Amino acid sequence: MRSRIRRRRHLGLMLPAMRIDERTLIAKGAAAAITQQGAALPAEFTPHQYVIFLLHIAAELEHVLMVEYLYAGFSLGGPRVPVERQAEVAQWQEIILGIGKEEMGHLMTIQNLLRCLGGPLNLDREDYPWDSEFYPFPFRLEPLTRGALAKYIFAESPAPEEWTGNEADEIRALAQEGVGSIELHRVGELYSLIKALLEDHDALKDSDFRSSTYPFQANWDEWGRGYQRGARGNAMGGAMAGTPDMILMPVTCRSDAIEAIKAVATQGEANPTGDEEIPSHFARFLRIYRQFPKDGSWSPSRNVPVDPIVMTKPTDNEDSQGSEGSFITHPEGRLWAQLFNVRYRTLLTGLLHTFDYSSNISESSQMTPRGLLVHSTFGEMYNLRAISHILVQTPLAADGSDRVAGPPFQMPYTLNLPFDRADRWRLHLDLLQASRMLVDRLLVLNQNGHRKYLLALGRTDDETISTIETILTGNPIPSSMR
Repeated sequence: MRSRIRRRRHLGLMLPAMRIDERTLIAKGAAAAITQQGAALPAEFTPHQYVIFLLHIAAELEHVLMVEYLYAGFSLGGPRVPVERQAEVAQWQEIILGIGKEEMGHLMTIQNLLRCLGGPLNLDREDYPWDSEFYPFPFRLEPLTRGALAKYIFAESPAPEEWTGNEADEIRALAQEGVGSIELHRVGELYSLIKALLEDHDALKDSDFRSSTYPFQANWDEWGRGYQRGARGNAMGGAMAGTPDMILMPVTCRSDAIEAIKAVATQGEANPTGDEEIPSHFARFLRIYRQFPKDGSWSPSRNVPVDPIVMTKPTDNEDSQGSEGSFITHPEGRLWAQLFNVRYRTLLTGLLHTFDYSSNISESSQMTPRGLLVHSTFGEMYNLRAISHILVQTPLAADGSDRVAGPPFQMPYTLNLPFDRADRWRLHLDLLQASRMLVDRLLVLNQNGHRKYLLALGRTDDETISTIETILTGNPIPSSMR
C-alpha cells in the first residue's frame, strides 16, 4: 500500500494535460504541454528524473499485462470446450501466450531505456488489485472471458478518434462493466507522454543518454532465440498467420529511445482496423473476441479461480475465496503453487542479475556468468509454462469440486539484489535449494505422471548449482558445464 501512495502522489499533475488533447501534447512538445491547463512538472522532479519515474510505471504496466495474459492463456482448454471447438481454442491459447512473451520483450526494452538513462531497473509490480492514473484496469488474474478480452482490447487500443463504431462502443462498455466505476486507461496514454518528453531537447539533454551502458543491456542475439517472425503464436493460420518479432531494442541515444518507445507502442496498438500484415496485440485480441462464444453456451476456459494465491501456513478456516484472492488449499496443489512462486522469483532474479555483466556474444567459446544467467532464465520460462499446465489440472481444494488451481504469480517480498556480487550468486543457490525441498515433497506425494519432470528439474538444478559454486571459487567454468 505504501508503494502505491509513493507513486500516486506524483501522477495527478501530469495526466490531465495529456487527456485534454493528447495530439497537442505530442505536437507542442512536453515542456510546453506540461504547463497547459495549469498542469506542471512535479516540484520534486527534474524532467530527467520524471522520465525515469514514468519508465518505472511503464515497466510495472508491461509486467502486469504479461502475467495477466499468460494466466488467461493458461486457463484455456479442458473438458468444458466442445470437441469441435478444441482446435480453435488451442489456437487462441498459442496466440495469447505469444502476446505474453512479447510483453516480456517490452519489459526488457524498458529496462534498457532505464539503463541508458541512468535509472534503477524495475521488474516490480503490484500483487493485488489497485488503480492508478496509468494502469489500464485493476490488476486481476482471471480466466479468459468476453469481459476479460474487452479489457485487454481496450488497454491495447488506439486513440478513441481512431477506433470508432458500434463494435468499439460495445467493447468499451463491456470493459467498463468489468471494473465498475474505476476509470479505464489505454497503454498508449503513458507511452505518448514518455515519447513527448524524450523528444523534448529542453527536457532531456543528449548527455542524459549514456551509450557506455550498451554492453550491459539486453540484446536480441542473446534473448531473441526462437522468437523470429512466425516462430510462435502462429497456429491460427490464414489472416492470423503473421506474428511479429519480439521487440528487444538496446538504447544508446535519444533517437534509439524514441524508436524503442514507438516500437513497443505500435506492437500494442498498430492499425485499428486489425488488417495489417503483422497484427498488433490489439488486432489479435480483437479477432479472438469476434470468434468468442457470445451466448455463454460453453466456456473456452477451465474452471480456474480469480487471483489464486497460496499461503505458507494454511488454516482450517481458509475459504476458497478470500479477500485477497482464491486460496489454493489442495495439499499437492499448494506445493506446486509454491514451487511456481519460487521459480517465478528465480526468473525475475536472473533477469535483473544479467544486467551486472557485459554481453558475451563475442565470447561464444567460453561460458560466462552472463551466459549462464541468460541460459538459466530461458529455462525458467519453460519451467513456469510446465508448472502452469500442471496447476490448471490440479484441484484447487480437496473438496471434490471440479475447480482447479492456476499459476499464482505471487511477487516475492523483495526483488532487491544483495550488495556484494558473491551474495547475489548465493541468492540463486538459496532459491534453487528452496525449490529442491519442494520437489522432494512433491516426489513423495506425486502419483499422477509428473515425476519425470520433477526428476529432470532436479538434475538441471544440480548442474546449475555446480556451475554457480565454480563461479564463487573464482575459477573458469569448465567445458563440461557449458
